[in-house]
Amino acid sequence: MADAAPRTRLATHEVVNQPMPESDSDIFALDRPLQEALAREAPDWVARRLAPLGVDVGSRRVQALGEAANRHPPELRLFDRHGRRLDEVVYHPAYHELMHLACDHGWHAVAWQEESRGGHQAHIGAMYLLTQAEPGFCCPVTMTHAAMPALRHQSEVHAQWAPRLLAWDYDGRAVPAWDKPAVTLGMAMTEKQGGSDVRTNTTRAVAEGDDFRLTGHKWFCSAPMSDAFLTLAQTDEGLGCFLVPRFTPDDERNAIELQRLKDKCGNRANASAEIEYRGAWAQAIGEPGRGIATILEMVQQTRLDAATAPAGMMRQALVEAWKHVRGRQAFGKTLADQPLMRAVIADLALEAEASLALVMRTARAFDSPGSEHERALARLAPALAKYWHNRRGPGFMAEAMECLGGIGYVEETPLARLYREAPVNSIWEGSGNVICLDVLRVLARHPESIEALRTELAEARGTSRDYDHAVDGLEQALTSDPSTLEPRARWLTQGLAQCLQASILLRHAPPAVAETFCRTRLGAVASPAYGVLPTDAPLDEILGRILP
Repeated sequence: MADAAPRTRLATHEVVNQPMPESDSDIFALDRPLQEALAREAPDWVARRLAPLGVDVGSRRVQALGEAANRHPPELRLFDRHGRRLDEVVYHPAYHELMHLACDHGWHAVAWQEESRGGHQAHIGAMYLLTQAEPGFCCPVTMTHAAMPALRHQSEVHAQWAPRLLAWDYDGRAVPAWDKPAVTLGMAMTEKQGGSDVRTNTTRAVAEGDDFRLTGHKWFCSAPMSDAFLTLAQTDEGLGCFLVPRFTPDDERNAIELQRLKDKCGNRANASAEIEYRGAWAQAIGEPGRGIATILEMVQQTRLDAATAPAGMMRQALVEAWKHVRGRQAFGKTLADQPLMRAVIADLALEAEASLALVMRTARAFDSPGSEHERALARLAPALAKYWHNRRGPGFMAEAMECLGGIGYVEETPLARLYREAPVNSIWEGSGNVICLDVLRVLARHPESIEALRTELAEARGTSRDYDHAVDGLEQALTSDPSTLEPRARWLTQGLAQCLQASILLRHAPPAVAETFCRTRLGAVASPAYGVLPTDAPLDEILGRILP
């Protein structure tokens, strides 16, 4: 019998028509809109300090850390082997490495160490970049940063905690704060029965000498391994603000019991817990009965970060989609050369640039407390940016995911992770309706804030017919009967946010970007769907700004 013919190996797994493999990338150097925003909004030192972070975050090593931290969520460890309560959360090593990336370089502290000198622009620029590594771990970085204004209301507490809060270090051990070189701070405000309506909180604070003991349940406590938590509790004078450390002054574990970790849709690298205060030792922060006013100074900071996160995620999703469509062919040419795809990507690029422009402009307002105009603008702009950027985020991620096709829907690419993450920043720090009602309150109680916004909008008057028409409509609403605005609060907040974005772009961005943004967001061709652009839109100029 003759020998059988040798089998031919079929190249069924030869990889063709795919983008190039991932490589190290300098996401700061590749981000022209970020560099331009920093050049006009921030001192020169901010860009110099952010540049190395762009190299780190864009590296394959840090991108792999973000993927690992998300793929291996934190685990609750209630007891040790002998039955002693631990109430600890165990994180994957990748999470701790990411925390070192942020805290060892002082991004949680820079706003206060360089206060009024560009520190907030540096912090927001860093959060924009760090989000592109993994959004979840940014939560404790944000809260640690945001705690400082509240701590300043109590000089003794501030003196105890500020040096470690500002330290350029990270120590994730469950040990007393005074045994650490650096600390992280969190907050625990909401309860089951009230949610955003914190006045209905039932957690009780009972005086014990100069200190207090807290008893009650908190429905959400993010980053429960923080070294202390700012929290709200009822007192005889009303709702108060308190600092609750994880360890008491005598080095004992404080009576804070972790009930369970939330199984969240996204934000999986970050732990969110239900906790129980069982007579937990605490120190009062701020005036008795003025807890909401005290904690809102922290919330004002976290809201700007919550507006920045979607801007960072938009940028990451945009770059991922653009790289893919430039490296893949269909129907005889690359996807990037297909007219419909070009329109979608260009529209996404407009949204990403406008969002970045607004958060960087708001950060400058935070860094200019000596200016009445900037201080007034800082009271209103974070709410506008938080509401609108997070309204646009989920649809943006879905569109970017679709650009990749089926591979975009699997967990091996960052698009699925970003899509699951997108809704969270809209929900915490005040959901959409809460933010819009806050905007109405600012307009009613702080007329100087609406005057500051009017000034910003007036500076771009006469440069776009669509823009002028939109601002005229807003002005008509703002001068109408205030009682008619609440049902229209979402329309008003969206309009104010988009017109402020447009004003910044008209004054500072290339005409191709600014004019197309106004036509597609404020004009007759405005559409809720991405990719609906005028036939004469300068796509080449817009697309050329995504990557060099």
